[in-house]
Amino acid sequence: MENDTSEFRYLPGQAAALGVAAPQVRRLTLALPDGRTLGALRFGEGAPEVTLLHGAGLNAHTWDTTALLLQRPALAIDLAGHGDSSWREDLDYSPQTLAADVAHALDAWTDAPQVLVGQSLGGLTAVSVAATHPASVRDLVIVDITAGVRGDAAPAVLAEFYQQTDFASLDEAVDRAMSFGFGSTRPETERGVFLNTRVRADGRVEWKHHFAHLASAALATTTPDAGAAILASDRSWSDLAAVTAPIILVRATKGFVSDADAAEFATRRPDAEIRIIDATHNIQETAPAALAGLIAESADAVRR
Repeated sequence: MENDTSEFRYLPGQAAALGVAAPQVRRLTLALPDGRTLGALRFGEGAPEVTLLHGAGLNAHTWDTTALLLQRPALAIDLAGHGDSSWREDLDYSPQTLAADVAHALDAWTDAPQVLVGQSLGGLTAVSVAATHPASVRDLVIVDITAGVRGDAAPAVLAEFYQQTDFASLDEAVDRAMSFGFGSTRPETERGVFLNTRVRADGRVEWKHHFAHLASAALATTTPDAGAAILASDRSWSDLAAVTAPIILVRATKGFVSDADAAEFATRRPDAEIRIIDATHNIQETAPAALAGLIAESADAVRR
């Protein structure tokens, strides 16, 4: 598929490398009540069983490998300001605001309660969805985030990286990413850059996500994944207290959730299960098989 320039160009090769069948994947677009649009990827045939929410600065394609390994119908949503979803003019990317969009998506694209999986900002968004729309969530899997995670958990290098937000070509963007140590190989980095950029009308390549354009200022004082001061939110602790679905917190050994964060989480929700995976913060990219196995286990569990 050398001439394939679509967003799905890498999936056949990924599936072959993993030794799994490549499912049908298609792009979905939902018109929201305020005129914005929300994008998503639908993996497989049949009604989705699992819905996946990415972290800030990422998009639905961060879940590609995990979704391929799941081998079951899944929905991966582009949060507002990311991927193919509209940017917010009010710059409100709080978990509670993002959750309202996700709730609309679940109403439109699913017909049964979901195993709702969210990583980082997506994790806090998932918590809010589970708290406010309990009928839509069967199980909640929170990946490497709690409301207590400190804003300075992020590497300061991201602030410098996002000082440049547009490029003369895709190769220039890949060169910059490689120079900052993002991606272990050039093909891997090229895939990530291709899926997280777009070509503007003037021919220049820019990052798709809004946070890249806000990050240099925001990261100086706030969050682990390039947003405003939205992760360490008392509202997220309140949301967590209201969740009725079974909860799993997944910690990465080299992630953002500290022992103190995990202890506070366990104190607030002693009924929740805490799992540890040997990975960095983006577990869906650095340990997708382990994460997919955990998600499948939740999806297959019999709930009484």
